[in-house]
Amino acid sequence: MVAGWFTEGGDGDGSGFRLLGTRCSACGAVFFPREDAYCRNPGCGGGDLEEVPLSRRGRIWSYTDSRYRPPSPYVTNPELPWKPYALIAVELEAEQIVVLGQAVPGVTVADLAVGMEVEVVPGVLYEDPEDPEDTGTTWTTWQWRPTGVAE
Repeated sequence: MVAGWFTEGGDGDGSGFRLLGTRCSACGAVFFPREDAYCRNPGCGGGDLEEVPLSRRGRIWSYTDSRYRPPSPYVTNPELPWKPYALIAVELEAEQIVVLGQAVPGVTVADLAVGMEVEVVPGVLYEDPEDPEDTGTTWTTWQWRPTGVAE
């Protein structure tokens, strides 16, 4: 998990899961991933940046599938076969920004359409089966799930 990119608040059912961005107090621009040093808007002279939870839902802006194993720093076990996944660019309506992320497991490009509503949910990027301390290390991320698809 990348600290400060999302919160897993709520009852553990994913309902409180939110991506976290930042908003410039001077121009109102919203950023994800978060920005803590300066306003990324080139027309803005700066301003205070505040953390804001982003919308949980948005509409598919674009999508594709990943048919190859990405390079480092993406974490995978090179000895296991690669499993393709759908990659979705989602426009958050309230913030009017596009956030990229994986689809939940089992959702393929055949299940997706531009304009379809999706929601952000917690997901597992990688689990370390070789953890020497057997602590069950899990790298958590966000994933997009079409609304109407049960977990």
